[in-house]
Amino acid sequence: MFAEVLAAQKLFFQSRSTLDLRFRLDQLKKLYKALEISEAAIFDALRLDFKKSAFESYGTEIAQVKGEIKYLLKNLPRLMKPVRVKSGVASWPAKSYVYVEPYGVSLIIGPWNYPLMLVLMPLVGAMAAGNCVILKPSELAPHTAAVINKIVSELYDQSYITVVEGGAEETQSLLSLQFDHIFFTGSVKVGKIVYEAAAKNLTPCILELGGKSPCIVDEKADIEISARRIVWGKFVNAGQTCVAPDYLLVHKSIKRQLLACLNKYLVDFYGNDAQKSPDFPRIINEKNYRRLKELVHQGQLAAGGKCDDDTLFIAPTILNNISWDDPVMEDEIFGPILPVLEFDELDKAIVAIRNRPRPLALYYFGSEKKKQQKVISELSYGGGCINDTLLHFGSPNVPVGGVGQSGIGKYHGKDSFAVFSNRKGIVQKGTRIDVSLRYPPYEGKLNFLKWILKL
Repeated sequence: MFAEVLAAQKLFFQSRSTLDLRFRLDQLKKLYKALEISEAAIFDALRLDFKKSAFESYGTEIAQVKGEIKYLLKNLPRLMKPVRVKSGVASWPAKSYVYVEPYGVSLIIGPWNYPLMLVLMPLVGAMAAGNCVILKPSELAPHTAAVINKIVSELYDQSYITVVEGGAEETQSLLSLQFDHIFFTGSVKVGKIVYEAAAKNLTPCILELGGKSPCIVDEKADIEISARRIVWGKFVNAGQTCVAPDYLLVHKSIKRQLLACLNKYLVDFYGNDAQKSPDFPRIINEKNYRRLKELVHQGQLAAGGKCDDDTLFIAPTILNNISWDDPVMEDEIFGPILPVLEFDELDKAIVAIRNRPRPLALYYFGSEKKKQQKVISELSYGGGCINDTLLHFGSPNVPVGGVGQSGIGKYHGKDSFAVFSNRKGIVQKGTRIDVSLRYPPYEGKLNFLKWILKL
């Protein structure tokens, strides 16, 4: 069945319909309008899957996709144009260009944590670049997957874009086919499986993964602002965010004050009992809930700790007196648990982070420009913020993606167009002049060649 859909999409792609600028713009506009029409249905689906509030659903899901569409609608004519580049002296006289073309048929495999945004944002890039697409949303957010399927099936013929629902078996079946491009968002473990499958067919592959993203709070940080922005960035979507701060590295001179402020904003945001808050989501499923529950009572409980098995609720939790060797520091937490470690010198904190896999995100809070630049220049990570959290993910002008174990490739805005495009270099030569230097025999030409190539 999937092979037939793939064959139909390859045939449609060969019709060259998707290469047309007007076609691409029209399809993007249709999706934008459908998001507006389907807003209530999306809110309901995300509430059923996560107990997400309408505000959070709009801000972290719908608005992100609409922003990506608006950016590409505005910039697509420019992005599609061939770009003239300098020709090397060896090719004189010539004109050189870079052309962009779609890969063909792309497979997009989405995660469960932002089940609308992290499926549709790559889709927007793929459509803008002129690809056909098979979408595989996560089965762990079934209500949102069903809404995506409904939107796509009503808008597009399956020979252009189609949705495949299901679990691991369906994903494995799709990965056994020969796509022209694969875009995966999810865990490092599954990312390795996807990458291995792609390698069998030498298929270009983008992996948006995760990791333990540090949040450094230095001694000169604004404690009030830092605490407020950290609590928001960590506990939005109940911490089930790939770029959420995974742990705090706090200068020991301010740790006590910071912990007090973190507690203050937990109450301000979610009340004395977050379980009663309409703004605090739930854990996606029982398996993840059980995993997180085992991490709650490590170190010293500085806030939260409440768990409810019946509703898969875990309160926003802060763990103090954590060491690098504690189990909570082994893998990405991906939930509402924030371990706190301390440092006395920034250089030592940098070394500690550098000795671990490169993270998807990193956040630094501090007022000294030299230290800000030090963190930016001396640590390798996918992206991040200075004196804030998460905001880099929301800008179409900032590339988002990992490095090393946290991922391969970047997207958002023009980078979304780029990751679904093949950049084709062309040297255009005339026939009136044909320099004989490059042709044999070469005797007596070496010094002249060296002189020419120095120019």
